Amino acid sequence: MGEDAENPKINHTFLRDYVTEADVISTVEFNQTGDLLATGDKGGRVVIFQRETESKDELEEAGETGDSGEYNVYSTFQSHEPDFDYLKSLEIEEKINKIRWLPQQNAAHFLLSTNDKTIKLWKVSERDKRPEGYNLKDEEGHPKDVSTITSLRVPVLRPTDLMVEVRPRRVFSNGHTYHVNSISVNSDGETYLSADDLRINMWHLDITDRSFNIVDIKPANMEDLTEVITAAEFHPQHCHLFVYSSSKGTLRLCDMRASALCDRHAKLFEEPEDPGNRSFFSEIISSVSDVKFSHSGRYLLTRDYLTAKVWDLHMDKGPVETYQVHEYLRSKLCALYENDCIFDKFECVWNSSDSVIMTGAYNSFFRMFDRETGRGVTLEAWRESSKPRAVLRTRRVYTGGKRRRGDVGVDSLDFTKKILHMAWHPSENIIAIAATNNLYIFQDRVNADTQTQ
Repeated sequence: MGEDAENPKINHTFLRDYVTEADVISTVEFNQTGDLLATGDKGGRVVIFQRETESKDELEEAGETGDSGEYNVYSTFQSHEPDFDYLKSLEIEEKINKIRWLPQQNAAHFLLSTNDKTIKLWKVSERDKRPEGYNLKDEEGHPKDVSTITSLRVPVLRPTDLMVEVRPRRVFSNGHTYHVNSISVNSDGETYLSADDLRINMWHLDITDRSFNIVDIKPANMEDLTEVITAAEFHPQHCHLFVYSSSKGTLRLCDMRASALCDRHAKLFEEPEDPGNRSFFSEIISSVSDVKFSHSGRYLLTRDYLTAKVWDLHMDKGPVETYQVHEYLRSKLCALYENDCIFDKFECVWNSSDSVIMTGAYNSFFRMFDRETGRGVTLEAWRESSKPRAVLRTRRVYTGGKRRRGDVGVDSLDFTKKILHMAWHPSENIIAIAATNNLYIFQDRVNADTQTQ
């Protein structure tokens, strides 16, 4: 107490920037309507946000139209706990790797969440009534003495405060030897796939004790292993098609109608390597960290370390579009290898009309590219832009030539502030950006038709 009184100066900047590892957001996902947004973190928690509809008066006062609203916390629950594999003497982290919403069938919502080993199906429902007037127990739920019951009562439902209940409905375990990196719900609404480094399994949502192995790239001798699976996703319309990416930069489109075990792909997508650009880091930076089907199902969007690429399912000779995300880092690859940043896994997303793509970068920057014009814009997720009605400001990384005011030099980039996880609303220009332990939600409220702001 005496020391604090004598030296009242406290480093508030340090306190504000101090982030525990458990609070770091590890996945972000909108549901099919965009009214719910789920995040998972390294502490095994899932936080669900619900979109609140603003009143018409508030919208008119702000000079806006349309159904807008901010997202507020709807429910929080612990999805996974730390575990231990006694057979292999390995700790299993509670970190949530992926969250996927199931199509809504009734008033309740269902979502899948996974850590490295175990996938869980959760039911999210609301309750605003509670039963009263039980015969065999009192109002507090304690059993009654049967000898004191002289008449029968019909229980009734009484209105009560709204409660959000989250309950585990299924636990899918023991399906993966290696770390799960992807889950994807099939368009049939009954099955989903899960992928680890060497295998892809297909599960039925009602069956937890067995899954069907549809891809297995594990060699007989592990010394012959040359690549691993990095991501996998079902086609949005055709339930028999799925794609998976590899650490070699290749994409394999598989058709389950052709064979039960899809070790032989239907199509292989890869870009021929330029021998002139070959270096020690070539294979590392060509590894695909994320793959997403377009909403139309015609295109694939992939992200490697330096670029985002769009592939046409009808053209397997190479990508039809390539966007440089942060080409200025090519000269820094040695330093990025030393600090392990070169192994960061950036995600990528489409907007609702497939006309704009978005992906993350360093220094709290994220990039958007307009596919029609090919132009890209760099935006920043930072505290000042999280204020209500604040406008996102564009940023530029200085790489040479005339330096503008506000430009950021390559040597000044903060590689600890990385935007790895993001999501785009399924029908509107609303984006969710995860920056360490902060979730930023931005909306284009000036012009709903402009897809790049």
